[in-house]
Amino acid sequence: MRVSVAWRISRFSAVGLLGTGVQLAVLVLLLGAGANYLAATAAAVECAVLHNFAWHRRFTWRDRMAKHWREKLLRLFRFQLSNGAISMVGNVILMRLLVGYLRIPALAANVLAIAACFAANFLVSDKWVFARGQADATRRMHQEISIGV
Repeated sequence: MRVSVAWRISRFSAVGLLGTGVQLAVLVLLLGAGANYLAATAAAVECAVLHNFAWHRRFTWRDRMAKHWREKLLRLFRFQLSNGAISMVGNVILMRLLVGYLRIPALAANVLAIAACFAANFLVSDKWVFARGQADATRRMHQEISIGV
């Protein structure tokens, strides 16, 4: 199954919108509980990253599904290293700038930070985390290791 970039971006965006809801809900809960806005941002981002990984795997890149549990773990690791890092660093830095210095309300600033990370997250997901042919290459590598090649 070959899909267009526009199709993939629309699915990435749909998952991202749901993830934004998760992130904002966690942020509101933590801020309401008295958490520091930067600590609350970091926790909210991690919740959204895990949510988004699960949905991207099953919805956005379902045509590139990993079959073996090792491949799934490798993808989660790559997603954390890429999308997780981009989102965490981008959100915390932008929140510090927008809320800490420019005094923009935290929720509005968080939406801006999420939007700023969108393109980088899509590209790294498509080209590295869920790369076409990656599952086959990983599978071949594990087969070679198991037979001692």
